[in-house]
Amino acid sequence: MKEAYIIDGIRTPIGNFGGSLSTIRTDDLAAIAIKELVNRNSSVDWEEVEDLIFGCANQAGEDNRNVARMALLLADLPYCIGGETVNRLCSSGMAAAINASRAIKLGDGDLYITGGVENMTRGPWVLSKASKPFGRDAQLFDTSFGWRFVNKKLHDKYGTDGMGQTAENLVSLYKINRQDQDLFAYNSQMKASKAQNSGRLAKEIIQVEIPQRKADPIIFKDDEFIKPGTTIEKLSSLRAAFKKEGGSVTAGNSSGLNDGAAAMLIGSEQAIKRNNLTPKARIVSSAIAGVKPKIMGIGPVKASEKALKRAGLTLNDIDIIELNEAFAAQALACTRALGIDDNDSRVNPNGGAIAIGHPLGMTGARILNSAAIELHQQNKKYALITMCIGVGQGYATIIEKA
Repeated sequence: MKEAYIIDGIRTPIGNFGGSLSTIRTDDLAAIAIKELVNRNSSVDWEEVEDLIFGCANQAGEDNRNVARMALLLADLPYCIGGETVNRLCSSGMAAAINASRAIKLGDGDLYITGGVENMTRGPWVLSKASKPFGRDAQLFDTSFGWRFVNKKLHDKYGTDGMGQTAENLVSLYKINRQDQDLFAYNSQMKASKAQNSGRLAKEIIQVEIPQRKADPIIFKDDEFIKPGTTIEKLSSLRAAFKKEGGSVTAGNSSGLNDGAAAMLIGSEQAIKRNNLTPKARIVSSAIAGVKPKIMGIGPVKASEKALKRAGLTLNDIDIIELNEAFAAQALACTRALGIDDNDSRVNPNGGAIAIGHPLGMTGARILNSAAIELHQQNKKYALITMCIGVGQGYATIIEKA
């Protein structure tokens, strides 16, 4: 069986909700990342690419009708390349890469472009049709985040708690206090600020030129969600956002609604040699796990255990852990369940989504590529990349430095 490798990856800076990327269509945003990936790898025969697989969680607006195919055409890639959009909510970008790696291992092509995109700012309002002609029971939803068109049978069976409430559920289940959540969030901000100031984050970012109507284009080059001036005192002063009585999950210890895109090149050893490329990391194993929707944030625990077993490794073998920070409470529930210390330096060495942001379809690709870069930065061997997923799932991938 062939091996699959992460060859290269790039991403846009991550924008705030309503921020610097808010004027860029989702398909255009994806095309920006893809174009840069192409430009960075000029030795590649792009007609050799079997498929472009991109994650996207919304798909209700400008990202409709297979945004992966739209984006590759906008990026001026050969039209002979296929395009597929993957939706596994928060882990869509990771799922895209793993789908490509599976195909390579099975012999279904040697070279793939993968990635993910989300412009949460531009998520549209959607209006249902009425239940009968001229009816007045149409429903209106903002698709930027959260449930819409809830199935009553699903609600009755499992509940349809919002993401913030699922974090509060983990707080109760795992007895996670507010102070620990705020400290985790603060540390994420400080690590991300340091990585930004040192130029570490710039190693994975492309500058984005944003046209202006009557002025020169704005050059957007740094993640804008990071809050270097935050303090424990500021974080502790914030009100609970999802549970009025006794809640502890706040805007400050949660990830945000954000915009961004990332693209990656995944290939076999044969494609690497033919195209004169240098791989970053080998994809060793992956795993998916389902959990109860009301505690969706604990999904990475079972997924990570499965991925480690498939790789023949233990957590002691892992040098870097990229654990997506949907919420500080969720991240702490996972690390504690896995037996990882709250201050383990392996975890999110350059900060996580609480600081950097979480464009849903993009994040899986971002942390996968970031882990591959970090293995080389630290000259380490193995990284575990894992995420929780709305409606009760976890995804995990293990990579080895190439």
